[in-house]
Amino acid sequence: MPIYLRPCHSQARLTHFFGAIPSSFFQQASNLTSFNVSNNTFTGYVPSSICLHSSPSLRLLDFSSNVFNGNLAPGLGKCSKLQVFHASHNNLSGLLPEDIYNATKLEEISLPCNSLHGAISDRIANLTNLAILDLYFNHFGGELPPNLGKLSKLKLVTLDFNNLEGSLPPSLMNCTNLVELRLGSNNLEGDISILDFSRLNQLTKLDLRNNNFTGTVSVSLYSCRGMLFDDDMVDFDGFQNLRFFGLGYCGLTCQIPVWLSKLKNIEILLMEIALPLNSLHGAISDRIANLTNLAILDLYFNQLNGELPHNLGKLSKLKLVTLDFNNLEGSLPQSLINCTNLVELHLLNNNLEGDISMLDFSRLSQLTKLDLRMNKFTGTVPVSLYSCRSLKAIGLSRNHLEGQIQAEIISLKSLSFLCLGNNRFTNLTGAMKILMSCKSLHVLMLDGAFKGEGMPSDDDMVDFDGFQNLRLLSLFNSDLTGQMPVWLSKLKNLEILRLDFNQITGPIPSWLGTLPRLFHIYLSENQFSGEFPKQLCRLPRLVYEPNIASQLDDTSYAFELPIFSSNNFSIFAKQTILQQKMSSVPAMIRLSNNNISGYIPAEIGQLHLLRLLFLDSNTFSGVIPDQISNLKNLEILDLSMNHLSGIIPSSLASLNFLKEFNVSYNNLEGSIPTGTQLQSFEASAFEGNPKLCGAPLPNKCGPNKDMDVYNKNNKDVENVIPWFYIFAASGFIVGFWGSLWFFSY
Repeated sequence: MPIYLRPCHSQARLTHFFGAIPSSFFQQASNLTSFNVSNNTFTGYVPSSICLHSSPSLRLLDFSSNVFNGNLAPGLGKCSKLQVFHASHNNLSGLLPEDIYNATKLEEISLPCNSLHGAISDRIANLTNLAILDLYFNHFGGELPPNLGKLSKLKLVTLDFNNLEGSLPPSLMNCTNLVELRLGSNNLEGDISILDFSRLNQLTKLDLRNNNFTGTVSVSLYSCRGMLFDDDMVDFDGFQNLRFFGLGYCGLTCQIPVWLSKLKNIEILLMEIALPLNSLHGAISDRIANLTNLAILDLYFNQLNGELPHNLGKLSKLKLVTLDFNNLEGSLPQSLINCTNLVELHLLNNNLEGDISMLDFSRLSQLTKLDLRMNKFTGTVPVSLYSCRSLKAIGLSRNHLEGQIQAEIISLKSLSFLCLGNNRFTNLTGAMKILMSCKSLHVLMLDGAFKGEGMPSDDDMVDFDGFQNLRLLSLFNSDLTGQMPVWLSKLKNLEILRLDFNQITGPIPSWLGTLPRLFHIYLSENQFSGEFPKQLCRLPRLVYEPNIASQLDDTSYAFELPIFSSNNFSIFAKQTILQQKMSSVPAMIRLSNNNISGYIPAEIGQLHLLRLLFLDSNTFSGVIPDQISNLKNLEILDLSMNHLSGIIPSSLASLNFLKEFNVSYNNLEGSIPTGTQLQSFEASAFEGNPKLCGAPLPNKCGPNKDMDVYNKNNKDVENVIPWFYIFAASGFIVGFWGSLWFFSY
């Protein structure tokens, strides 16, 4: 007598049952064989009384996808005929009840996506009929049971995303019916080279990513005759059903296992190789062409070298190739163009070369992302690329390309990300006129690509109506001349603006403060003059007003290709490449190394969400505004090498997130606020102020030092005020004048 408490139709979501299941429900259910309440909204505890009343005949229990919480109560062991127990996607916690190991008929245990913890008992070996052990996304710890291999009927083991530790038990190799083994994202360790995987000839998916294993890939998966990863082993015939091979994030050091290309099934089944973030070396063998069903080749962040296999084009089912951050050399093989199912090609940061304009990309009609940045390619942007109408992202920066941007690029209606920086292109104005017609463009990075030209002026951009969806514009390190054109004020979706390391002159325009989404402004190393515009202190994205923030904030937006936070790619943390979201870019105003003068406006304290503020190496004068202490999210404050005077406001000590602080080489005086975070910075942050005293500087302060400076500051203010009114009464005769964080693309 099966009982189903499920919606009548799988899409009838409003008919879900809810509330707790009363224990009395099972008292008259002695003939119950199957109890399935999955995909409802039941709450409370998983009822423990069910096996007390239904044990003679109950074979299936399914509590999946509800809101059950608390511990799994003892009692399951009394269900002597129970074969299937599912309770995934709940809020269960605590340990697995010990008596579950008495239910010796169990074939399936599925409890993923809960908060269960503790070790998996070696009593699990009692469950000799177990075929599925599915416990991923919990908090299980301890070592895997050494007698796990007694479960000879195991087909599926999914224990990824737990806290398991220790080594893989050698007995696991006795589970010869194993089809999938997923142990990724744990704390497992040990030399997997010593394990004999060769008996697992039913294995289709192996995932050991993100652990601490050592050894070599070849030894760990092939020790049939003790000849480990040997080219002489041409008769190797293990893993004939392998479809997925993943050992990413493991720190493995070896060459790519040759046996992967020696599988001899009539229909090769291997579809995915995922070995990123290891230390694999050597060349990719041309035998890879034997893997005719391969769809994913994921080997980024290794030490692979040599040329790409010339016969790579035989892999006609390839969809994703990620070989970023290796040492590959030579040219792109012509046969690559035969991979007509290719969706993404990532070859960032290698030593590849050759004239890419000679390649005919037009056959790659499915291509959405092409990343060839940081190589040695020559030629021009291939015109054939413009036939790839599915392209969303093109990355060609840091090569040796030249020529001009062709109007045919407009045909790429889906193009969202274009990165051409650090090449040798010409005619920036012409390029901008063309690119503004790419209506889907979100990211445009032309840094260092058009050296020594002029900023496209308002006269050049007559009838400008483009870039309406642009979020990031980068033209840094280009030695561009001229002033900031007004047409930039029409970029209402702009969030990041980089114009640093140019020769731009004139004042910083006040209209910058009207751009509703702008939060990252990088204008350093130019020749800007005039004062800090007060309008910039009203940037909507940086002024904390909940009604505005809710409309503008979009932390989920991700770049089509990654952006990095350093110019030195060789020292990257491996996680950096995975950071592609707009939310990883800090809110910043950087105006370093210009000719900006006048006071720092007190209104700057309105930019509550600002994280980085660089005003160093200008000619600012006056005092440090006390209102800077309102910038509670500030992490870096650099006011060095200006003409600032007065004291360091003690209120700056309230900036609890401040990691870098520099006021060196000004005219500051008085004592550094004592007993505050400011005194934890190096003395170099304060040097060059002869009248400044107190720790961490060596010169001590005399009595009443701060009071003298405070009175002097007030006297200066009193002397200024009368003159203000004199000038005002005269009809306003005198008017009021209006550290490195690089993003390398």
